[in-house]
Amino acid sequence: MRQSLAEFEEAFREEAAESIARRERLRRRAVQRSRVRRVERSRKQGRFRFALLALSIVATAVIVTIVMFETLAMLVG
Repeated sequence: MRQSLAEFEEAFREEAAESIARRERLRRRAVQRSRVRRVERSRKQGRFRFALLALSIVATAVIVTIVMFETLAMLVG
């Protein structure tokens, strides 16, 4: 009886240790996934902002060119 109780206690300790290690691994994986998602979101927002900036620069250049030629046509014509 004593040996079986000692074996039971030892098995319980081992299982508790494995459970703690498993929880720690799961927590680290969750932190890593969170970090990866945050980096990916940041990159995605960066690409969107860059595209918006490029589009606004091109639109500004087109508008300035059109206004410049319209003004030149009014002055000449």
